[in-house]
Amino acid sequence: MLSAELKSFHMVARMGSITHAAKKLGLSQPTVTTQIRNLEAQYGVELFYRGGRRISLSEEGARLLPMVQKLLEQEADIEFFLRNSGQMQGSLRLAATAPYYVLDLVRRFREHMPQIQVTLEIGNSQQVIEALEEYRVDLAASSQLEEDARFTRLTLGHDPLVLAVHRSHPLAAHKSLPPSALSGHALLMREAGSTTRALTEGMLRQARVAPGPLLEIGSRESIREAVLRNIGISVIARHEVPDNPDLRIVELEDAPVIPEYLYCLRERRQARLPAAFLGIARDVAEG
Repeated sequence: MLSAELKSFHMVARMGSITHAAKKLGLSQPTVTTQIRNLEAQYGVELFYRGGRRISLSEEGARLLPMVQKLLEQEADIEFFLRNSGQMQGSLRLAATAPYYVLDLVRRFREHMPQIQVTLEIGNSQQVIEALEEYRVDLAASSQLEEDARFTRLTLGHDPLVLAVHRSHPLAAHKSLPPSALSGHALLMREAGSTTRALTEGMLRQARVAPGPLLEIGSRESIREAVLRNIGISVIARHEVPDNPDLRIVELEDAPVIPEYLYCLRERRQARLPAAFLGIARDVAEG
C-alpha cells in the first residue's frame, strides 16, 4: 500500500514545502523526504521540481494530485462510515477555537450517548476549519465566519471583546475605555489566523491606534498567564477571562462582538453522530 507516501505527496503539494508538510503530518522532515523519493524511485517518475529551498509540482505531479485527492477523500468517507455505523459504539471528533461553548454541548451529548468516544482538539480559527475541510474532524466550532456552500453553519453565541489587565496596571482603575486608551501599551496577541487578533487589529486601525511593543503568544491560556504576570494587556472575549483576583476586566467602547459558529460538512450533517450533536446544539441555541 502507498497510503503513507501518497499522503506525504498530497501534503507537500498542498503546502509547497516539505518542512510545512512534515509539521502538518506530525512527521520528521527526513521521513517525508524519504517517502517522496521512494515514490518517485519506485515508479521512475519526477513528481516535484526542486530548486534550492523551493519545490513545485512537475507536470506528472500535477496530473497525479487530483487522483490522490479523490483517493484520500474516499478513505476519509470509509473511515467516517465505519465510525458512524455501530449503534452502540462509535467516535465523534471535534475541533474548536475555545472550549467554552463546545464543552457544554459535549456534556449534553455524553448524557444522551455515553458510549460514544469524543475527542476535542483546540486551535485557532484557521486551523479548526482546515481540520474540517481535511476530514480530520466531524464538526468544528470557530469564531470565523465561513460563507462556504460545503458547510452547514449554526450560531452558538456572541461575546463582546474586553480588555484584560493586571490589577496593578494603570488601566485597571477604569470600568470602560475607548480603544484609543490602548495607545503605547504592550499588547499581547494571538498568532495570525486568530479571529480575536483580526478583530482587535481592525478595531485599532479604525481608531488609528498604535499600540506599544507587540508580544505574540500562541494560546489564550498563555496570554492569560502573561497578563497575570503584568507583562502586557490583552483584548479577549469576555467569557474567556477567568475569575482571578489579580485580573481586571475593562469594557471597550464600541468593541466588536466575537461570534461562535458550529460547522459541519453538508454532506455529513445527517450521519448519526454529527446529526445528534447538531440537534443538541440547535436545541441549546434556540432555548
